[in-house]
Amino acid sequence: MEVREGYKKTEMGVIPGDWEVINLAEKSTLKARIGWQGLTTKEYLSFGNYYLVTGTDLIDNQIDWRNCCYVDKSRYEQDKNIQIKDGDLLVTKDGTIGKIAYIENMKKPATLNSGVFVIRPVGGSYLPKYLFYVLSSTYFVNFLKQLTAGSTIIHLYQKDFVKFNFLLPPLPEQQAIAEALSDVDAVVSSLTKLISKKKKIKQGVMQELLTGEKRLEGFNGEWKIMHVSNIGKTYGGLAGKTKADFGHGNSKYIPFMNVMSNPVIDMGFLENVKIADGEFQNNVKMGDLFFNTSSETPEEVGMCSVLLEDVDNLYLNSFCFGFRVNDLSSFYPLYLSYFFRSDVGRKLMFSLAQGATRYNLSKNYFNKLRVALPGIEEQIAIANIISDMDAEIEALEQKLSKYKAIKQGMMQELLTGKIRLI
Repeated sequence: MEVREGYKKTEMGVIPGDWEVINLAEKSTLKARIGWQGLTTKEYLSFGNYYLVTGTDLIDNQIDWRNCCYVDKSRYEQDKNIQIKDGDLLVTKDGTIGKIAYIENMKKPATLNSGVFVIRPVGGSYLPKYLFYVLSSTYFVNFLKQLTAGSTIIHLYQKDFVKFNFLLPPLPEQQAIAEALSDVDAVVSSLTKLISKKKKIKQGVMQELLTGEKRLEGFNGEWKIMHVSNIGKTYGGLAGKTKADFGHGNSKYIPFMNVMSNPVIDMGFLENVKIADGEFQNNVKMGDLFFNTSSETPEEVGMCSVLLEDVDNLYLNSFCFGFRVNDLSSFYPLYLSYFFRSDVGRKLMFSLAQGATRYNLSKNYFNKLRVALPGIEEQIAIANIISDMDAEIEALEQKLSKYKAIKQGMMQELLTGKIRLI
């Protein structure tokens, strides 16, 4: 293969001429708490001055300091090698291996338990923030998959890093790459926080509006308390089908997870299913609500979605039941979907969950529920406000996905030298 000017062939492919292939173990120190050093979980403190970082504290390439435990001063001072500081790179070696975090802006001193390595460069051989992005890349993910292939007991040992080589540009380019990726991370972090904030605001609005705690301007009529059975009728989902029936045929089918995911059925996740003429009568109609009837946790039983589009020959999963309102001029299906997914609605569903190892929701019990509803105009107004908030959150989530994809593309190009910043 012809190598263009300024590049060279290596065991890791063609790379820029001034880049190196280096071995992580040779250019780094890796330290962890050796054999726990007698540290027991009884010594994990709820408050204190010295953090104890464990593998479960590494979330989304950061340390969740809010949920960290603490240890006393003697345990912190016991091993200087694992007293972490800004600029350190952490990697989990037990449990879920390969989770990483880059340390910056520490508020208190911290040490490690035995499940986490701290990685530091020897003699300034590389920029830790650059290595952080190398270990964030699919290259490191694939390396871990090869290490653990076929293994049921998973640990990451210091000797494993002897097998890990990576590409290293000159220090100024490492700095430039790390800064470029950090800029994208800042956007991702900002969007993530904004989405979380918007979701909390939405939950607060739902709690106020769906319970009548707060009324919209122009509405002051009394709410009516009624049994669910007076609002509409339930019907069963599709039964008697096997895996061979799905992915074929002209009829459409709402998967179980589609009902669980969103207050409105996502049409992109409908599946095809084979159904003989006249085989089932309970085909779905626009405006129908759906409730999942079974889950391993009671908190998920009775999750609700609504269909807002007209789809011919549409059927429902057998792990769900449908609910069709009697009078669309009195009851607004989207409002009902939001109500049953709100905190107050979820508590009602939770109260109906039956079972020990698997929890179920009975249509009969559901029909006996009593709910308080405003008039149809107020239902529509409330649903529209929440729907607008959902649309805003969805737009932000799409933007977040876009930036995450941009970051992955940048990493693929920058960490291999295909695109040069300097």
